[in-house]
Amino acid sequence: MTERMQEAVQPTIRLLKCTLEVAHCRAYWDRAGREPVTARAAFSDYWFGARSFERVQLLLANMRCRFHAFPPALEVLHGWPDMSADTRQVICHWHLQLADALYRRFTGDFLVVRREDGRGEITRDVVVGWLGSEGPNRWTMSTRTQYASKLLTAARAAGLVSGNRDPRRLILPRVPPDALAYLVYLLRGIRFAGTLLDNPYLASVGLRGPLLETRLRELPWLDFRKQGSLVDFGWHHGDLQAWARARLRPDVAPVNGGVA
Repeated sequence: MTERMQEAVQPTIRLLKCTLEVAHCRAYWDRAGREPVTARAAFSDYWFGARSFERVQLLLANMRCRFHAFPPALEVLHGWPDMSADTRQVICHWHLQLADALYRRFTGDFLVVRREDGRGEITRDVVVGWLGSEGPNRWTMSTRTQYASKLLTAARAAGLVSGNRDPRRLILPRVPPDALAYLVYLLRGIRFAGTLLDNPYLASVGLRGPLLETRLRELPWLDFRKQGSLVDFGWHHGDLQAWARARLRPDVAPVNGGVA
């Protein structure tokens, strides 16, 4: 690709109308191709079940921001029929982080700090207060309150928050090996703030420091090594799509084995 993909950097209000929507994400990538589909076609073919045409339009707009904006990822997700529920959950979470800068800061920074400081609970009022300093200045208190509820709803669907009544307990989702490999190969081709060892995507699911390094060393699709400040991922595959082909057909030797 001539232009590198990148994470969203500007806050939006899309989360007010569409949160994590794991089932709808799966419906989208199961049926969407590289070319955008029309809302009329998705509505007529019941992509998202018996939803109104207006709701289908809204869902498609959000799915395009999360997945169609990253064509290699959409191609991989489309061809991944045996994805586990745990992997699907965290991949949907990471793609929402990619598309929504405020959700990324909330889950990849704010919740991480609270969890690491030993504050294992969260309330909507606390999130409203956080939005007062982190959200756009033009937002009214009503908008901040609504957005705080949606942030918590999305975080709960992602496995980061337990329960829907205050106080809500902070938890962590399970991250299977293929989900972790998907993310690092995806991030390798994306412009994002941070590094492959320190970023809000991995931090949000509790993967930082020695734990992350151990998990990376256990992956069969790369040879991770770290000595002091020197880091080598020892990529077995040239990009995300090559990794996906190898995962689906592990008997085939890597085309770009050992690419650094």
